[in-house]
This record gives sequence, structure tokens and C-alpha cells, in this order.
Amino acid sequence: MRWRKFNGETIQLPIKDAVEDAIKRETANGTRLKVCIGTDSQVKGEDTEFATVIVFLREHNGGFMYIHNEKTKQKYHIKERMLVEVAKSIEIAYELCNLFIQYQVDMEVHADINTNPQFKSNDALREAMGYILGMGFAFKAKPEAFASSCCADKVVN
Repeated sequence: MRWRKFNGETIQLPIKDAVEDAIKRETANGTRLKVCIGTDSQVKGEDTEFATVIVFLREHNGGFMYIHNEKTKQKYHIKERMLVEVAKSIEIAYELCNLFIQYQVDMEVHADINTNPQFKSNDALREAMGYILGMGFAFKAKPEAFASSCCADKVVN
């Protein structure tokens, strides 16, 4: 899995090592971190592009993120695509959760799913929320899910 920074710089280390280095660096500077993980997707012709982000929020001092993009030719119904987004976020959250526990960093999984029943993505809300909470992670949906609905969205659009 290839990850990069927002400026386009490729992350050479395995993502777990890069995240641990970032946590160590920030805490050594006296910064308290919170991490939000989210995925968004966009259908572009024959392709569906997914972007997963790991957003590091520095308490009172901005933040930064790591990004992974992936394209597929597979066709999805809207509910299925929303749940694939959630699965991609959970995959990364699960890979990194021991680091967050070890370094006492709060972490949330953000789902780009609308809480308003008038939107099509809302069909996946119950399943997504159950999946994320069932894995033991904190859950946010729109409008609070900025990692997926703003950060990852910016990457795929």
C-alpha cells in the first residue's frame, strides 16, 4: 500500500512505522494528538477511486494527513460503496490501533454517510455504525465526519 503526504511526498516506510514516527515526533514537541481515519470515493466513468486518509490533529495547532489512493473498475451500488469505504477505514484503524493505545492517542473512524434520511448514503448508516462500533472504534458520520467528507473528498475530487 503506497501512502503519501498532502504535499505529494511519498512515505517510504510501512504506514505503521510512519505513524509511530509521527506520534513520537509530535509528542516529543509536547503536542497532544488526535487521529481521525476516513475514506471517500468518487465514480469517474468506468473507475471508482477511493482515498483513505489518516488525519493527525494537533491540539490548538493545526494538523497533517497521510493519504492512500486506489482505483478499481468494479461497479458498486451506493450502499455497497459506502460500506467498502468504511471497510477500508477500519482496515487501517485496526492495523494502527495498538499504536494509538500504546501512545494514548484518541482515534475516531469517520464515515462519509449522511445522517439525514433524505440522502441515498443514509441507507448504509446503521450497518456502518454497527461495523465501526462493533470493532471498538469511536464513530462519526456527516456532518462531524470531516476526515472522510472533507479531507478524503478533496483527494478524490
